[in-house]
Amino acid sequence: MKAKLVQIGNSRGVRLPKPLIEEAGLDEEVDLSVRRGEIVIRPAGKPRSGWAAAAKRLHEQKADILMDQENPTVFDVQEWQW
Repeated sequence: MKAKLVQIGNSRGVRLPKPLIEEAGLDEEVDLSVRRGEIVIRPAGKPRSGWAAAAKRLHEQKADILMDQENPTVFDVQEWQW
């Protein structure tokens, strides 16, 4: 499908047909990138999407440990009381 660039203020844009938008699953926000001379438009990712599943996989693999292990101080060992 061909389209023309249209002037939008100091920028230029492309009008996307509604069926194309629906087929691609686009919403109000999109992610734009350039790959090998092509402009790629993708649905915007939701923040932290997939984090719960990734954390579950790490836990199942027993890989959900702290990167920096605790280093108790003298205060922690000798003086701190609950």
